[in-house]
Amino acid sequence: MTIETEQDLKALQRIGRIVAWTLQEMKRRTEPGMTTAELDMIGKALLESEGAQSAPRLTYGFPGYTCISINEEAAHGIPGSRVIQPGDVVNIDVSAEKDGYFADTGGSFVVPPSDALKDRLLHSTQVALNEACRSARAGSPLNGIGRAIEKVAKQKGFRIIRNLCSHGVGRALHEEPGEIPGYYNPADRRMLHEGLVITIEPFLSTKSRHVEEADDGWTLVGSPGNLSAQFEHTMVITKGRPILLTVV
Repeated sequence: MTIETEQDLKALQRIGRIVAWTLQEMKRRTEPGMTTAELDMIGKALLESEGAQSAPRLTYGFPGYTCISINEEAAHGIPGSRVIQPGDVVNIDVSAEKDGYFADTGGSFVVPPSDALKDRLLHSTQVALNEACRSARAGSPLNGIGRAIEKVAKQKGFRIIRNLCSHGVGRALHEEPGEIPGYYNPADRRMLHEGLVITIEPFLSTKSRHVEEADDGWTLVGSPGNLSAQFEHTMVITKGRPILLTVV
C-alpha cells in the first residue's frame, strides 16, 4: 500500500510495534527442550492480548500462529512436535493484522551454545538488512535493495536464497509492488516512491541458493546441512531513511 493519511501511519506503527514486541518476547522465552508448538502458543497469546490476528493464519489458513523454522528449515516452518535443542539456529517470523492493517517481521538467533559460523551468518544477515534499508529511498531503483543484499552476501562469503523475497504489505500480507528479490536483477525497472509500505527480509545461507517445499506443504527446506538466517522489517519509504514500523 501507499500511505495516504496520518491515520494510515499510526495504524501501521501500532501493528508494527505489536509484531516486533511479540517476536522479541518469543525469542526471550525460547528454551531448549520446549517444542515449536509450545513456543507458537506463546506467540498466539501475545498477539491476542493486543487484539491482533495471525496474518498467515488469517490469509492462507496456515496451521500455526507464527512461522518457526530450525536449522535446515529456512522459512514457513509449521509449529509442532519438534523439540528445540542447544545450538539450534531458530528463525521466528511474526506477521499480524489489526484494524485492517498488516505488519511483518522476523529474526534469527542461536539457542546457546553458538559457534563462529553461526554468529557470522547471523551478523552478516543483519548487516545485509541494514544496508538494504539504507538503499531504500523514494526515487531510487527497487532493485537497489537486492543489490545491497547481494553485495554483503558476497563480501561475507554466504549465498542468497533466491526464491524467498521481500514484498509489499500494509492492507494485506502480500501486495503491490509484489515480490522484491533479495539479489540484483538488472531487468527490474521498478522505482520506489514516497509512502510505499514494504518489507525487506534478506535470507543468507551457508550452502543453498534455493529451498524446496517439504512434504507438509508449507515448510521451505534447504539442502542437507544448510543453515540460513533471516531478519525482516516492515517500513515506509521516504525521501530519506525509511520509517521502520517493526520496532519496539
